[in-house]
Amino acid sequence: MAKERSDARRHVAGNPLDRLRNLLRLGFAWIEALFARAFPPDWNPLYHLGALGFFFFWIVAVSGIYLYIFFDTGITEAYGSIEYMTHEQWYLGGVMRSLHRYASDAMILMMLVHGIREFALGRYRGARWFTWVTGVPIAWLVFACGITGYWLVWDRLAQYVAITTSEWLDRLPIFGEPIARNFLSSELLDDRFFTLMIFIHIAAPLILLIILWIHLQRVARPKINPARGLAIGTMITMLALSLIKPAVSQGPADLNSVPAVIGLDWYYLGLYPLFERWPGIASWGLVGALSSILVVLPWLPPMRRPAAATVDLANCNGCTRCAVDCPYNAIAMLPRSDGLPFTQEAVVDPARCVSCGLCAGACPTSMPFRRATALVPGIDLPDLAMADLRQKLHDASARLLQGPRIILFGCEHGVDPTPAASERVAAIRLPCIGHLPPAFIDYVLSRKLADGVFLTGCAEGACQHRFGIAWTEARIAGERDPHLRKRVPKERLETFWVGPGGELELTAALDAFAADLKTQTTPSSARLMAGIAGTPAVPTTEPTEPGHG
Repeated sequence: MAKERSDARRHVAGNPLDRLRNLLRLGFAWIEALFARAFPPDWNPLYHLGALGFFFFWIVAVSGIYLYIFFDTGITEAYGSIEYMTHEQWYLGGVMRSLHRYASDAMILMMLVHGIREFALGRYRGARWFTWVTGVPIAWLVFACGITGYWLVWDRLAQYVAITTSEWLDRLPIFGEPIARNFLSSELLDDRFFTLMIFIHIAAPLILLIILWIHLQRVARPKINPARGLAIGTMITMLALSLIKPAVSQGPADLNSVPAVIGLDWYYLGLYPLFERWPGIASWGLVGALSSILVVLPWLPPMRRPAAATVDLANCNGCTRCAVDCPYNAIAMLPRSDGLPFTQEAVVDPARCVSCGLCAGACPTSMPFRRATALVPGIDLPDLAMADLRQKLHDASARLLQGPRIILFGCEHGVDPTPAASERVAAIRLPCIGHLPPAFIDYVLSRKLADGVFLTGCAEGACQHRFGIAWTEARIAGERDPHLRKRVPKERLETFWVGPGGELELTAALDAFAADLKTQTTPSSARLMAGIAGTPAVPTTEPTEPGHG
């Protein structure tokens, strides 16, 4: 598997899209590291862009409901009702209007950065195409909501938006009469048009919620609410902005004159100058081309997906751990089909599996101690089976010539552990750190394959496969099955989450861990032997301690 993945990386090394993605990824890693110095992982906004997008959506929804209570849909009354809320009721209506405006802009910003970050991390290809593609209509619906919202204010900016939008729509031969005719003069525009606009402005978010629900169907445990501290801090910032620089109108609309100067909201209206100047074919072609590129991007260029996880029913007892730990709802528990006395069996959907290995790391039969029978767990990755991982572990241990000897397990998507390899450090890369069963840590130390085990991968809070770090830490702490045995000396185990570009930090952490190991007794000491007392050198059956099978 490692060779195939290495070949794949070399194959795309010259691809411009891949180079752009890698450049963006390093940029995000650098910015995220800066934020990490100021915020804990739960408060780092770049780790919770999707949740923040939802948070801003709810701010827009709640503030919009309040504004609707006082809004009048009449042509002459619309502007006046907005002005009343902005100035006469500034302490509540004005704040609500400003929150509505700034949360809408922030939602666009979160959506844009979230999409670029997912592209940079490669989380738009393979089994993840569905989430990416369903994000395209979400983006356009968000823009539709914002544009109709500006329309309803009916100030000079709304007049510009209404005329430019209607003229742009008229360039498509789908309307019986040109929409722009309604805005030739005040006499041609009536209240029914505003009623239609407010209906669209309310209906679009409801449709948006439905598509968002579809958007998250292939994601297990989607995080749609930011941590309380991040939410509170964000809300305070939005309130402060609303009070310091409240949103105001730009003078009443007058269809009998052309606004000379207007202030654009570049988050929503950035393309409007182009729509105003370009002919219909060019502007619609731009929108169509951009949408088409986003939709087909997951298949550009075609990729060779790693083999999906496979189930061996002879070793599967239907414990459900793999299905519970899967980040992408790729595993279902179905009625038993082989006649064994268990009620369920795991079934993998290859279309959803990203081959992260978290399921194999969760399987209680992923036991390297097995010798009498083949090491074939209930669920495994064909490209890096547990038997192959055990062999790689022995090979890596044989290359360690100096002490203290350290086995370094790293993630393919995190910091590159290869530069840290030396005569005392052997690096093994995994699809995700969550792929490593805790029993392998026990195996390394109890079989004296190394003096210490070091785990690294993505930055904390930024796991490529969402739960790899969280599940690993919970297993080590004994909070999640399969858990790390209590007999394993924790002082000989170190975790370090740093992410791509953190090679220097990783080297420093390894040096500190090695220095700490030197101060401890040797693996053959009485303390370590007491911890594994009674365990044969080469067991003939796998251990049966709870959490291991």
